[in-house]
Amino acid sequence: MLEAVPAQSLVGDRVTEVEARAKHLLIRFGSGRVLHTHMRMTGAWHVYRAGERWKRPAWQARLVLEAGERIAVLFNAPVIELLVTGGEALHPALSGLGPDVLAPELDLDEVWRRAAQLEPATEMGDLLLNQRVVSGIGNIYRCETLFVHKTHPRTALGSIPEETLRAMMRTAAELMIPNAMPSASVGRDFGLGPDRRWVYGRSGRPCRRCGTVIASGRVGTQARTAYWCPRCQPAP
Repeated sequence: MLEAVPAQSLVGDRVTEVEARAKHLLIRFGSGRVLHTHMRMTGAWHVYRAGERWKRPAWQARLVLEAGERIAVLFNAPVIELLVTGGEALHPALSGLGPDVLAPELDLDEVWRRAAQLEPATEMGDLLLNQRVVSGIGNIYRCETLFVHKTHPRTALGSIPEETLRAMMRTAAELMIPNAMPSASVGRDFGLGPDRRWVYGRSGRPCRRCGTVIASGRVGTQARTAYWCPRCQPAP
């Protein structure tokens, strides 16, 4: 699956396609190989013109691709893999990804089918981060989506009607799609204006809807910090 050769072997190859699949970036080459990267919390791709000054120090660069007058620099990414032809189908993370929440036509039937295979006790705060159910939702949008639907992050999946789950997925997509556009670089919009979040990162501050102090805590198997309003999102 992974090719035991250095990245220098890509010199002279041609980039044929760049695909964002949820939180994974796939760069395809004419040779059939695929460069797979995942940013997690630290990584970032920057694209510069030849000779342009980089916005981060060179020692943070883990990979540099030069193509014509453009230079793509990958800073601080924890996952960099060169896959052989056909390697995607065997990759443990890529092969099991659920429908992409940012897809033009989100496959809600498939999302529901995958969710229904989980234990009914699965917490909703865990489900929304489960990339095998639906891919692409991160912690910020998990918290904002649950707030919009007045659902506590520890609410059990078994108590959520199918239509409510489908509506949550649509809400997550609606919140995320505008912020995936280049114009969103000036500040994310959560429906209240740039960087005005409902609950995420607002622990100890008043709820924008009811004034109750926002709570926070680690939720789910990933133990990511979730934020919620105790009044708008009552505990199960």
